[in-house]
Amino acid sequence: MEALITQAGQFIQTHQAWAGVIIFLMTFGESLFVIGIFLPATVLLMMSGGLVGSGILPALPIFLWGVAGAILGDALSFWFGKWFGPRVLRTKLLKTRRTTVARARLMCFRYGFLAVLVGRFLGPLRCLIPTVAGVMGMPEKKFQFANILSGILWIPALLAPGYLTAISLDAARHSRESLIYSGLGSAVLIGIAVLIWITRSTHQKKRRSTH
Repeated sequence: MEALITQAGQFIQTHQAWAGVIIFLMTFGESLFVIGIFLPATVLLMMSGGLVGSGILPALPIFLWGVAGAILGDALSFWFGKWFGPRVLRTKLLKTRRTTVARARLMCFRYGFLAVLVGRFLGPLRCLIPTVAGVMGMPEKKFQFANILSGILWIPALLAPGYLTAISLDAARHSRESLIYSGLGSAVLIGIAVLIWITRSTHQKKRRSTH
């Protein structure tokens, strides 16, 4: 899976027109029931944040594609839980994750709206809470509001580390370049001043010798 993320990151750098679609697919997949456990889109989003900070990728399209994928993935997971009921939580793929499922159910039971809002930021619970919310019969308007709000907050939070790092490196590079250019400029001015002084001194000596 790490190899897939690395290849996706390299593809984005060389095929920037496809960056938004890839981000959409990754955030959509990570938000899907069960599938999200095995698809770490967070790494790719952090890498993309660095590309945005470097000016390689445009910020707004990446943000919009990422939010769209996250919202649609959670919505589909919610409908999946609502349609199929409690039996979806007993699937074989979750056999070794009973504790995580229990935590998701407890969060939805206790906190409802806040569980959906915060759950997107909680790693393994991210792709389970929407389905659990559907299974437990959370009102759809309530769920979708939390879903949209959390998606809008989640994408910038993942893009920010890479973005800020790239901005800092760029600022440091420009700072070093400014120092270099300032140094070169000062050296040139000093050289010109020395050349003028030598020229004037030589001229004055010639004048004295002629007199």
